[in-house]
Amino acid sequence: MTQIGTEVQVRPGTEGDLGALTEIYNHDVRETALTFDTAPFTPGQRLPWLRSHPVDGPHRLLVAQDVRNVDAPGAGGPAPRILGYATSSAFRPKAASSTSAEVSVYCAPGAAGRGIGTLLYTALFEALADEDLHRAYAGIAQPNEASVRLHGRFGFRHLGTYAEAGRKFTYAEAGRKFGRYRDVARYGKHLGPSA
Repeated sequence: MTQIGTEVQVRPGTEGDLGALTEIYNHDVRETALTFDTAPFTPGQRLPWLRSHPVDGPHRLLVAQDVRNVDAPGAGGPAPRILGYATSSAFRPKAASSTSAEVSVYCAPGAAGRGIGTLLYTALFEALADEDLHRAYAGIAQPNEASVRLHGRFGFRHLGTYAEAGRKFTYAEAGRKFGRYRDVARYGKHLGPSA
């Protein structure tokens, strides 16, 4: 668990966070083109996703929570508000791709622009520093200048763009949402000792 400042704490995600994490993701499903999912999920549907991100190893889930005005655990008062989450996931299902990870950040409505993504990525890349990972990749649905800037701060380089692709790629690389074809820019960065 990492305490960042006095207001926000970054820690591994748990099953107790599933409802809040699902709602953050569903907001982007319903309201934005940041994800190409088009139907909201139930927490039960998202449980396998959560469980695919253990506390250690190359595939992590970290959450940022607001710890202001929160009672001690079990005190019956308000629980910490989840402000966002970051993940590192399998890049591709093939064994030879095991040293690459797909990374992403999602912020709760109203939490974007407060540095939450930076806090989460800082903690995520620190946690991954000793893992057997060589590359991190991110897909950014366009336009999304805030995400482009965030990834640039962490050393990601633009690798290419899938332009208005009408077919769905393995990892939803491009597609149509809200009646419009979307470009997806791919970014990558080196991980490991010489990163």
